[in-house]
Amino acid sequence: MRNAPAFLMTLWMSITLLSCGGNGYEIYVSPDGNDSARGKLSTPVATLQHAAELAREHTGREPVTVYLTGGYFRLTEPLQLDMKDGGTADAPVLWKALPGETPVISGGIPVGDWKQEDDGSWSATLPPDFDGEFRSFYVNGQRATRARFPDNDYLRIAKAGADNRTGFFFNNDDFPKVSGVERLELILLHDWSVTRIGVESIDWESNYLRAVDSIGARLSFFGITGWEPDPRYYLENAREFCDRPGEWYCDFPERKIYYYPLPGQKTDETEGVIPVASKLVTIAGSKDKHVGFISFEGISFEHTAWKLPEKGYCGVQATMFDNRADVRYVEARSKVPAAIELDLAESCGFTDCTIRHTGGSGIWIRENCSDCNIDACHIYDISGNGINIGEGRDRLVNGTPWWKSAPEEVSINNKVTHSLVENCGVQFYGAVGIWCGLVANTVMDHSEIRNLPYTGISVGWMWNPEPTPCRENTIHACHIHHIMKILSDGGGIYSLGLQPGSRITDNLIHDVTINAGRAESNGMFLDEGTRELLIENNIVYNTARSPLRFHRGYYPNVVRNNVLVCGDDIPPIRYNRTNEADIQKSGNTILEKSSETDMQKLEELIKEWFAANN
Repeated sequence: MRNAPAFLMTLWMSITLLSCGGNGYEIYVSPDGNDSARGKLSTPVATLQHAAELAREHTGREPVTVYLTGGYFRLTEPLQLDMKDGGTADAPVLWKALPGETPVISGGIPVGDWKQEDDGSWSATLPPDFDGEFRSFYVNGQRATRARFPDNDYLRIAKAGADNRTGFFFNNDDFPKVSGVERLELILLHDWSVTRIGVESIDWESNYLRAVDSIGARLSFFGITGWEPDPRYYLENAREFCDRPGEWYCDFPERKIYYYPLPGQKTDETEGVIPVASKLVTIAGSKDKHVGFISFEGISFEHTAWKLPEKGYCGVQATMFDNRADVRYVEARSKVPAAIELDLAESCGFTDCTIRHTGGSGIWIRENCSDCNIDACHIYDISGNGINIGEGRDRLVNGTPWWKSAPEEVSINNKVTHSLVENCGVQFYGAVGIWCGLVANTVMDHSEIRNLPYTGISVGWMWNPEPTPCRENTIHACHIHHIMKILSDGGGIYSLGLQPGSRITDNLIHDVTINAGRAESNGMFLDEGTRELLIENNIVYNTARSPLRFHRGYYPNVVRNNVLVCGDDIPPIRYNRTNEADIQKSGNTILEKSSETDMQKLEELIKEWFAANN
């Protein structure tokens, strides 16, 4: 329970702030409320779902504001909003933090009552009402590390098995013997994606590890080898690996979780959280009637769970992965779900919200959505992509890919503005900060994307210049940095396919430093089919390889008035299977990293960029 006098003071302040009235119908909800109450400021209801039910009596007739007090609103199932919950332009629906308070919508349940173990770890019994498994665990507001070996580094395969798919040989004494091999998870890194898959067996005599299914996507080139020499891997989820501060392991049959405490942590002051809800909020309309005018403001969303498929997660790109349930179609794709998902929605928004601590992606503005906005939000500690907008190619309409049979269903006019997206891809390293599929008129403006294992912003989902609804997208004045920290063959910005009218302008991209795989990492990677794209007034520096790289680019693409900083013997633009004459270049400034004069000029240009864009 919250401190009663503090809560009363907040109520008094809120009455003062909100007493002017005239703003439509108001509903109040508090973790300390009662669903038998009237939902007034002095008698709030307790649950979000009941607040939604009360709001439905007024939606469409007058503006509705649902005020959330501070505290935790714990969900095991998502808040599901549909046409009955939507508003109109004149009567919108707003879910908003009560002034001065910080509400948190959490899909987790708390764990405490820690006991000291002989090996220095702590243990706690799983809550009696919890039935299942989880792969993420949070302690005192931070993601704990699932017990792994090695702790901070990687192992290297010695040799792939005969089929180059299901197993590999490892070196003597690479990792310690464990008692629960069937609970182990193998994480193997490809250039731009990762496989997370269960271990079927380990032959300790021949040093051979076999996975429960093939490692890597079913595409022909996704064998174990063919990437960086002796690919990197590590192992997770053994009790024997839980030996370092901040690590955890759960023995589900025993119903006991083990945690190795950080220095200074005390058993009576430490709270763990198990994520149980797969999603937190869904907003879904129908083909006949889209849902619209629902917004959230000043609310934090955290703690979601996502269970790996039975045969593992074999990533393809940007958290798309093999759908091994569809054995007929080698290119069948699934995508890691998000904590917040919108479908068939229009004019919905999230302002000054936080999304964090997810088992999947953060937020997904998905099928046939329009005019939805993410503004001034902070999205971080995300297992998958931070933000998804639009769809890939797989959905069928009348037996034909939607982008051919129903291109009018493209997600259009959606925006991400003034937001910070960081520390995504925590579990699925091939994730990106912001992923946009086949989308139109999508705008990413004045946002910062940083500290990622792979690409910053990705737009397009067609590996050739075939026409699709993808067009007129804009990436403008974004600060993208310290990305590509684990994988390769990506960049600060990554594009695919024909995108008439699309623009990449006035961005600052830097610190793209890892270059471990076969292909290089760049400030921008303009990949297969990129066409009709304008790249203008960007500053790109401190990149592992060329600031810009085209791979199978087509005429016309325009590159003009950019500042491109190069290292020794590295060209400003790399052309892979691209005719240089097809790239129209003009007015670009090329600076040399080894030149003191050039670096002074770069410093001045960076200062000017921040002055203009902050």
